[in-house]
Amino acid sequence: MVRQWQGKRRALPDFLIIGAQKSGTSSLYRYLAQHPQIRASDPKEVHYFDGGLDAGIDSYARGEGWYRSHFPLLSDVAPGQKVFEASPLYLLHPLAPERIAAVVPHAKLIAVLRNPVDRALSHYFHNVRNNDLRKNREELPPREAMAAEEARLAGPIARGDYRDEAYRAFSYKARGRYLEQIERYWAHFPRENLLALRAEDLFANPAGTVRRVFDFLELDTAPGNNIDYRPQNVGRNSAIASVDPLALADLEAHFAPLNQALGAALGEDFGWDAPSFAKAG
Repeated sequence: MVRQWQGKRRALPDFLIIGAQKSGTSSLYRYLAQHPQIRASDPKEVHYFDGGLDAGIDSYARGEGWYRSHFPLLSDVAPGQKVFEASPLYLLHPLAPERIAAVVPHAKLIAVLRNPVDRALSHYFHNVRNNDLRKNREELPPREAMAAEEARLAGPIARGDYRDEAYRAFSYKARGRYLEQIERYWAHFPRENLLALRAEDLFANPAGTVRRVFDFLELDTAPGNNIDYRPQNVGRNSAIASVDPLALADLEAHFAPLNQALGAALGEDFGWDAPSFAKAG
């Protein structure tokens, strides 16, 4: 509560990791927080611009003072230091780009994009493992769950209720339609303010990927040599190997043209011709 009273005395973020879920954002947050010129939010996921995960409380309605309470005091931020947070739901949420632009119009944005077939299946098995904790339980097998997504999301989307747990829980394919999400950010931010990273690069070469982020943020890359690059929240994806080949074929067919359009828009071949089933945090 005291932190909220301090209001304007607290910093706003200079950059945000906006997603995607199950794509290594926890690891990237931890890596970046070790740089001496970077100050991290507390906790990692503030969930302000998406309204939060509590069905009974809209965190966006709490206002900017509540948001600032998650960041350090301005007096504690040294010249040249940059402040950030990482809420992976921001990429999916249709209202987040406009809301972010209204509060931090000059912020830089980082999107970590994972092979959407891998991401959807990792999301699915995450739900299955956590079924006892969920109001919206996942009891369908993978192929049927993916086929049921549109019907499951129709109600929340029609109501514009993007905080509905079903919208978050069952958005397996929706979260992987990256270009339409990025284009919403381009409508409010200069294209050069958004850096899109391959999650697979982050998993395989975290030091090199983090150097790209430091360059993007115009920070000294030398401290990257002293970062502990052990990954965070590593998923247990052994069950993915047993997924029905027809479910894989459906997902690959769904995402193939979307991935091609994404690569053309960003000028990069993401190399997602087949699922890799990489781990993510």
